Amino acid sequence: MAAHEQPALSIVIPCYNEAEVLPLLRERLTQALDKLRLTWEVVLVDDGSGDTTFAQLTAAHRADARFKAVALSRNFGHQAAICAGLAHATGDAVAIMDADLQDPPEILGSCLEKLRGGFDVVYAVRRKRKENILLRCAYAIFYRLLKSIAEIEIPLDSGDFCVVNRNVADVLRRMPERNVFLRGLRAWSGFRQTGLEYERAARAAGETKYPFRKLLRLALDGVFAFSTAPLRLATYLGFTVVLAALGTGLFIVSWRLAGFSFMGHTAHELPGWTAVVGAALFFGGVQLLILGILGEYLARIYAEVKQRPRWVVRETLGVTPAPDAPSAGLKP
Repeated sequence: MAAHEQPALSIVIPCYNEAEVLPLLRERLTQALDKLRLTWEVVLVDDGSGDTTFAQLTAAHRADARFKAVALSRNFGHQAAICAGLAHATGDAVAIMDADLQDPPEILGSCLEKLRGGFDVVYAVRRKRKENILLRCAYAIFYRLLKSIAEIEIPLDSGDFCVVNRNVADVLRRMPERNVFLRGLRAWSGFRQTGLEYERAARAAGETKYPFRKLLRLALDGVFAFSTAPLRLATYLGFTVVLAALGTGLFIVSWRLAGFSFMGHTAHELPGWTAVVGAALFFGGVQLLILGILGEYLARIYAEVKQRPRWVVRETLGVTPAPDAPSAGLKP
């Protein structure tokens, strides 16, 4: 492919301490993409790795100019790294996949066939996962919960692995949001979308870069970015607590005035300290829950108002950022 030629396919891959898997990734990508008989590029984004990831990306670029690299100044997170890759991808179609080879590059051809059939987005649907049973259950619950409360239709069991045409890639690239939940933005964008089932493999090498803490943060980003259900829950809890308090108050007043026996006691026989402490703890818990929900939304508003770039580029190899991407990061 000539230096000025626009590739038919770009593959965006975020990398964070993936030195162990990169040689195998490069080998499998080359084999799978060369079979497609089209021009291609791979945009690998080093998300502030602390190992030899960028050194390997540099060697890969020198050996094959179709492998290109973007090095971020620090770790900005998986979703930001994908967005940085989108800002540098120039293909007619753009694929997004992880570096750990849990997303098999061999199915990219099937995804492209669906694009040629008239679809704008082909997202991969995980038919079977190789994680432990607790993590599989957590994923299943999250996707179904999000589907039930989100204000848009987000496909079940679909991650970031997808292939989109140039129009969709440009829409995603121009999204200005700071707290990114890419699979939600992809669904929000509309267009003609379809899924392609595949069996998600185990990591080819190394350890997961998405511990439970990061998965929980991603899940919260998905919920708070695409649903106002938590705010409605706070409202419903408020009404419920008020009604419960009114009902309890009326009951206590009636109990004292009528002097009837309840559970073998009259109102004058029980000082009520246990009930008072329990009620105070309950109401305090509800208030903290509501404040927490409001705080999550306010934190996201605060991040948007600051208008800081989502990433900062330290170095690039073989790529040129799209000039019309207002959400692109800074490059010194």
